[in-house]
Amino acid sequence: MRATRVLSAALLMLGLAAAPAAADSSPSPSASADGKAPTQAGTSFRTAAEMEQGQTATASASTGDYLYWSFPADTGQRPTVKATVELPGSHAAQTWQLDVYDGLRRHQSCQYGAATRVAEQGTSSVELACVLRTVRAWSEPWANDPLPGTYYVRLTVLDLGSADLGLPVRAEVRADSRNIGGAAAVDGSLGKPLVPGIAVESGTEKDGEKPAVLSAIEPDDGWSSQWWSSRWVWTAVGGVLAALAGIGGYALTRGRGRPPYVPPGA
Repeated sequence: MRATRVLSAALLMLGLAAAPAAADSSPSPSASADGKAPTQAGTSFRTAAEMEQGQTATASASTGDYLYWSFPADTGQRPTVKATVELPGSHAAQTWQLDVYDGLRRHQSCQYGAATRVAEQGTSSVELACVLRTVRAWSEPWANDPLPGTYYVRLTVLDLGSADLGLPVRAEVRADSRNIGGAAAVDGSLGKPLVPGIAVESGTEKDGEKPAVLSAIEPDDGWSSQWWSSRWVWTAVGGVLAALAGIGGYALTRGRGRPPYVPPGA
């Protein structure tokens, strides 16, 4: 009976720990309805169209334009950016490229995915994808690790022939994230997320200058405070299981004690 109670308690604690871990591995929900997604793109980092994760942003442009969007990504998320470009009926072979930059405008390499693809002559559309590395709470200054804040998406065409320059195209871009959770937790955190305007002190108007305007987009539940991750749960469960294993081992090895027919001191 004692062994049964010990095993039941261990399974209960393991089940409680598995719940947040399962939630971490599920894709993040849409941030808002697609009806609020931007219908045009910016032409530079400063004019990038802001979109939430889970939205499908669209834009009509001309072949040869640089198209920019931005979205927020928080600690523990692994962003995936996908783009679809609808091409005109008649065009030569084109190479399209999807680039992602972090809040410091550092180019972030794709963990996997086809970020550069060739659209052969007459192809009606081309699809691109880039899965970034997991966003970290903190990083060394010399490292190029993804950090929480605004991420910029740039979509453009390479080696374009003069005959195709200016032809109309339509682009769709979507950003989603998978929550990795405590598996990607690190010690330390940024003081502030890397969003536009964060380096400029905001406050009341001084000398005729208006205060800085920060990015208008952020995760639904705000930026992570960095004090909690599922790693705490697994650490606590490991300690409990180790204690239960020690109690069980002692119960199995201590024996039944002195038989009643053996006198004391014998």
